[in-house]
Amino acid sequence: MLEDTSFAIHPGKKNTVGDTHFHDIGNLVEAVEQQESYHFQCEQGVVSVRFYRKDIVRITMDPEGNPQENNDSRAVTTSPGKVSVGLKEEEAFLTLETEAMKVRINKQPFRITVLDHQSNVISAEDERGMGFQHSGEVIAHKKMDAADRFYGFGEKSGFLDKRGEKYTMWNTDVYAPHNPETDPLYESIPYFMVLNQGRAHGVFFDNTYKTTFDMKSEETHYSFSAEGGQLDYYLFVGPTPKDVLEQYTFITGRMPIPPKWAIGYHQSRYSYETEEEVRGLAKTFKEKGIPVDVIYLDIHYMDEYRVFTFDKERFPNPEGMVEDLKNQGIRIVPIVDPGVKKDSEYKIYQEGVREDHFCKYIEGDTYYGEVWPGISAFPDFTDEKSRKWWGDKHSFYTDLGIEGIWNDMNEPAVFNESKTMDPAVMHRNDGNPKTHRALHNIYGYMMGKATYEGMKEKLDGKRPFLLTRAGYAGVQRYASVWTGDNRSFWEHLQMSLPMVMNLGLSGVAFTGPDVGGFAHDTNGELLTRWTQVGAFTPYFRNHSAIGTLYQEPWQFGEKYEAIMKDFIQLRYKWMPQLYSLFQQASEKGLPVMRPLLMEYPDDPKTYQLNDQFMVGDNVVIAPILAPGITDRAVYLPEGEWVDYFSGKVLEGKRAHLVHAEIDELPIFVRKGTVLAHGNVVDSMVQTQEEITLHVFADTKGSYNFHFYDDDGETFRHEEGNCLTFTLELNYSEENVFIRTCEKHNNLGSYSHVNVEFHGLEEQKVVVNDQEVEFTGSEKRFELEI
Repeated sequence: MLEDTSFAIHPGKKNTVGDTHFHDIGNLVEAVEQQESYHFQCEQGVVSVRFYRKDIVRITMDPEGNPQENNDSRAVTTSPGKVSVGLKEEEAFLTLETEAMKVRINKQPFRITVLDHQSNVISAEDERGMGFQHSGEVIAHKKMDAADRFYGFGEKSGFLDKRGEKYTMWNTDVYAPHNPETDPLYESIPYFMVLNQGRAHGVFFDNTYKTTFDMKSEETHYSFSAEGGQLDYYLFVGPTPKDVLEQYTFITGRMPIPPKWAIGYHQSRYSYETEEEVRGLAKTFKEKGIPVDVIYLDIHYMDEYRVFTFDKERFPNPEGMVEDLKNQGIRIVPIVDPGVKKDSEYKIYQEGVREDHFCKYIEGDTYYGEVWPGISAFPDFTDEKSRKWWGDKHSFYTDLGIEGIWNDMNEPAVFNESKTMDPAVMHRNDGNPKTHRALHNIYGYMMGKATYEGMKEKLDGKRPFLLTRAGYAGVQRYASVWTGDNRSFWEHLQMSLPMVMNLGLSGVAFTGPDVGGFAHDTNGELLTRWTQVGAFTPYFRNHSAIGTLYQEPWQFGEKYEAIMKDFIQLRYKWMPQLYSLFQQASEKGLPVMRPLLMEYPDDPKTYQLNDQFMVGDNVVIAPILAPGITDRAVYLPEGEWVDYFSGKVLEGKRAHLVHAEIDELPIFVRKGTVLAHGNVVDSMVQTQEEITLHVFADTKGSYNFHFYDDDGETFRHEEGNCLTFTLELNYSEENVFIRTCEKHNNLGSYSHVNVEFHGLEEQKVVVNDQEVEFTGSEKRFELEI
C-alpha cells in the first residue's frame, strides 16, 4: 500500500502548507515616479498606480517584480491619457490627486484608499489589503459598507443585487440545471458596480485566470482574487451609474451599431434540419404576416458537424436558399463552433495541421477533445496568424450571401469531466506563450474577434452580425450575447430579467435570453408572456432544443398566435426608438434595457427591482412572469407615468396594482418625454417610411430627446451618412416649447417626421419660435428635419 511507502510523508498530505497562507504586500519601502505612473516598492512586491483619465485609475500589484503594462486579455482598448496629477507626501501618507479623485496611500502597512474630490471615501482596503499566496493566487480585500449594493459581473443568475453572493469567472458549458446558484456560466466579465445611497463606483479586475468575487464570506469586507497572474484592476469613480458605465466602456470599448435586421425578430431551433424545412418555415411566417428577420441553422446543416461545410443531402442548394430568403427579407445565420473534426481528408483540418493553427501541448503534440464532430482539434485564437486564417475561412459563408454568424461551444466546451480543454495546453498568445489555465477565459472572446474581423473584411462594407455564447470583458466590441441554454420554466423567464440587466450594466448592451426557453417543453401561455418580454429585450430570438416541442409563434393555437404576432409587430413599430438607443450604446456605452436604479439611483426602492425594467430613460415595462396571473404590483419612480395603451396617468414614487390579461403588457411612459415609432414592416429590409414622434405632454419640466437613423446596413454612418437631431422640450402650464438642435441629415431617405401629442392641455405649442396651428382633432404636425 502507498501508506507503507514514502508517500506517507508526501508534503501534499498536510492540511495546510506554511508558505501558502496569505502574504500581505507589507510596508512601503520606496516610491518612484516613472513615465507618468507611480511605482511603490513594498516589502513583498511592487504596486503600480496609473491614471487613464482624471476619473479612472489602474492599480497593479506583482509580488515577483515590476507590474506589466501589457495584459493578455486584450480587453482594454485605450492607453493612459495625459492626466494632471498632484503628489503630496506626509509622514504616514502619500496622496495622488486629480481633478476627480484622490488616491491616498498609507505607508505602514501599504494600503490604498480612493476618495472623490470632496474627500468622500469611494473605495478603501481593509486591514488585509492586497497580497498573494505562494501557490500563485493574488487577492485584494476591500471594506464593505452596510449600504453597498453590487451589480454587474456579466452573465450571472439570481437577483439583480449581488451582495451576499460569491462568484467564479471560468467560462463553462452548462446545459443544466441553470438554477439561481448555478455558477459559473458561459461568460466571464470580471467587472462590477457598487451603489451606495445614490453614489456609484466600479471595479474591473483584468485577469484572465479563474477569478473569484466574494461578497458573501464576511460582513465588513469583500474580496476579488485570481489563481495566477497579476492583481490588475481599474477603479472608476462615477459618481452615477451612468458615469461608471461610460468610464468602464471607455476602457473596454463599446458595441458597433448593429445592422437593423439584427435587432428584429429571430427564429431558431436545434435544429431546422433540411433546406425544405427552412423554406417552409419562411413561407409560413410570410403567409401569417408575422415579421421575421433571421432564421438560424444549428449544427445539423453541416456535413457530420464539420465547420465550413453544408450537408449536400439535407441542404442541396444553400446559395439559392440564402438568396431566395434574403429576397424575402430574411437572413440566414449559421452556427460555427471552434472544434475542427480530426479527419485527414477534411480540408479545414488539413490546413490547420499544415499551417500550425491548432492548440498544442508544450511538447508539440496537438490537443484533441471530443465535441459534436467527434475527436476534434481547436484553433489557437490567441495567435494572430490563426485568427486571420479563421477569419478568412468565413468567405465560405459570405460567398453564399450570409452576413451573420453564431459562435457556440466556444468556452471552449469539450465532452469530458472538466467540460473544457486541458489547462496544460499552451497558447502562442501573440508571442507570449501561456497555458490554457491562464487564458481559458478569453478563448471565446478571441474567437469572436477573429470571426467578426473576418466577416467585416469579407462583407464589402456591410455590417456583420455575430452572436456568441462565451466571452470576456470587451466582448461587446465584436458580438451580441445570449444567455445560453435556459429552460422552458417560468422561473427562467423571471431569472432572465436581472441577467440581461446585469449584462447591460457590464457593458454588453446587445443581449437577451432564448425566448420561450431552450430545453424542456414550453406552452402557449409561457411562450406568449416571454414573447411580450422579448419584444423589448435588446436581442430577440425564439430558440428551442432537439426533442422538445416546436415553439414557433403559431404552434399553440390561434389565440396565442394572434397575441404573439401583435407583440412581434410592436417590436417593429418601436424600431426607430430602439435603433436610437443602440446608437447611444455605441456612443456612450449605455444599455438599451436598463434596471430602474440606473435612471433613479437616489431611489432605494429601485435597488432590488428584479421583475421590472426600463427601455432607455423614459419607459418602464412590468411584465407578467407567472402562470395564471393577471394582476401585479408595479413600482413607478418619481414623476407621472402614462399607461402606453390606455393613456391613464399614474403617480410616481409609489406602487400600483395593475391588471394585465394574457394579451396585455404593462408599459408606462414618463410624462414630458418622447417615443419614436415607425410603421410595421415584415422585416427590416423594408424601409420604415413614416416616423412619428409621440410627445407625452407635461405642464412642467424639460426633456431632451435624441433621434438617430442611418441606412441600417453599411458603415457609411461613420463617414456622416446618417440622420441625427435632438429635440429640446420645455414645459409650462401655458406653453410647450420645442427646439430642434444638433441636426445632421445626410441620409436622404426622408426630410420630415410626424409629431403627435398625447395629454396636451390648453397649451400653445411653439416649435423653433413658431406657434403650431393644429387642424382637426388630432394634435399632430410635420416637423422638418
